[in-house]
Amino acid sequence: MKNDHIFDGIAHKFSKNIYGTTKGQLRHTLLCDVLTPHLTAKSSIIEIGGGTGVMAAFLTELGHDVVLTDASEDVLNEARENLKNFPNVEIRHQYLQEISDLSEYDVLICHAVLEWLDEPYEALRYFYNNMAAGSTLSVSFFNQDANLFANAIYGNFDYIEKGMKAKKQVRLNPKQPLGALAVIEFCESIGFQVVDKAGIRCFHDYMRDISHQESKYNELLALERKHHKQPPYLWLGKYFQLILRK
Repeated sequence: MKNDHIFDGIAHKFSKNIYGTTKGQLRHTLLCDVLTPHLTAKSSIIEIGGGTGVMAAFLTELGHDVVLTDASEDVLNEARENLKNFPNVEIRHQYLQEISDLSEYDVLICHAVLEWLDEPYEALRYFYNNMAAGSTLSVSFFNQDANLFANAIYGNFDYIEKGMKAKKQVRLNPKQPLGALAVIEFCESIGFQVVDKAGIRCFHDYMRDISHQESKYNELLALERKHHKQPPYLWLGKYFQLILRK
């Protein structure tokens, strides 16, 4: 826990870099697409590492009750401002390992958190051990396989050869990307059932003309939606999403 990466001091930069870009907008839209069919008419939801509240706002607008947790007080200050008109959101400053009431929720959400943790697989085990039977976990993470593929396209062969470990960690670069198949195998080994999976941004990040990320956004979104659950494309998503059931 003490070595997990949190975003105190860079909350505004974090929010701008993620949600102020087509990559953030596309990621959010696709995550919502995958998650929504697995919600009931009124689910009780806890979001671990909920950040500035973008997903919580979406879920409350659908009528769900949401508890948003995050380890960064600075990020939560932005969330409080963003969610001040959403009375059915509870905001809690907590590290993942401090959350003791996971069994009380129908749905757990943990998006883009595992890659910032010191022990991501132990976090998945913690979820499984503390969730209620029959409840659902939506988890997404920075995909190491897609990371290697992208670096090969960019010609970063020395970086790949050195294991894709940066000499100096950039604060907004994930510290520990995870292989999609490795995560699936681990989740199934501890008892989770995989009920859905998707690549998130299977095409966007590989476009040769990056201006098309904005100028052809609607066409790109349609293409992502058409193929992001289909092999081989889902394995190329810069992020990978799993819907798991205990």
